[in-house]
Amino acid sequence: MLLTRGRRARRVAVIASCVAIVTVGTALAASTGGTLKKGQTVFFIPKDTLNPYEVIADRGGKLALTAIGDKQVVQSGTKDTAAAQLPAVQTAIQTGASAIVIAGNDPAALCPQLKQAMAKGIAVVTFDSDTNCRQLFINQADTETIGRSQIQQLGKEMGYTGEFAILSAASTASNQNAWIKYMKLELKLPKYKNMKLVKIYYGNDDPAQSLQATESMLQAYPNLKGIESPTTVGISSAAQYLSNSKYKGKVVLQGLGLPSQMKKYLLNNTLKDFALWNPENLGYLAAYAAASIASGDIKGKVGETFKAGKLGTYKIIKAAGGPQVVLGPPFLFNKKNVAKFKF
Repeated sequence: MLLTRGRRARRVAVIASCVAIVTVGTALAASTGGTLKKGQTVFFIPKDTLNPYEVIADRGGKLALTAIGDKQVVQSGTKDTAAAQLPAVQTAIQTGASAIVIAGNDPAALCPQLKQAMAKGIAVVTFDSDTNCRQLFINQADTETIGRSQIQQLGKEMGYTGEFAILSAASTASNQNAWIKYMKLELKLPKYKNMKLVKIYYGNDDPAQSLQATESMLQAYPNLKGIESPTTVGISSAAQYLSNSKYKGKVVLQGLGLPSQMKKYLLNNTLKDFALWNPENLGYLAAYAAASIASGDIKGKVGETFKAGKLGTYKIIKAAGGPQVVLGPPFLFNKKNVAKFKF
């Protein structure tokens, strides 16, 4: 069929427009995560396999990977140490895993192995607690916001006066140390001039050690007015101790806890409230991030976006430790709302 010059020009323009639309659409698909590969194996390496918080986060990862069509392997030790996590990292490398999702017990100790994994094409994503060697960190909430908000709430309940102690997890836990850094910065503000941090105790996310640490701080500081515990094992152990002691109602307890563990302590007035996010969603988001990198949809670079199933689309942002994604702000649980949450 012969075309006139005008008709030929219009046809070329239409074809060019269609090509442009397809090109733009392809670019958008690449930036928001295309089709994820199925059948990949993703190793979830929690701080330890006994921590209820970690169990819930791992469960969230399984929900996401099942939806994608991938396999989850959960492996770690029963202690919050890098040495306990090492066999799991080695197994992931030896078996040719597609991705590793790890909550670091130490920021540097596993770097040789994690770098080896990345050199072999295994995607490495950290969540909950970061390491110095990974492609992407899934942060439960903005680090500074978590640290400062903990002291803000504790200060309010202590009347901005008196001594308090911190009950942390492991002394090497990067998330704990980062939050504590901002707690100390918050304490420098004028309104906290009558509050004093007397000591930081470490319960190593072990219930027995955390109970002992709570008892030790109360014996060492008889005028202690508050306890801040930014770890679910720590705050539940401290609440258990306080609820059966003469300090109940006299020592303010604040921190990060699980509703399932802390509900009874809210109802018996051991504490007024506590904060956290949904650990299941944290694991879910980490799984989608790892699958997206392993599939080649994203590289873990600042500015990239990817789809995380029911949670929607997330953007990778710049942070001091490297590229990260923030799940969302912390939430305050109290008597009025705690029954609504089942994790």
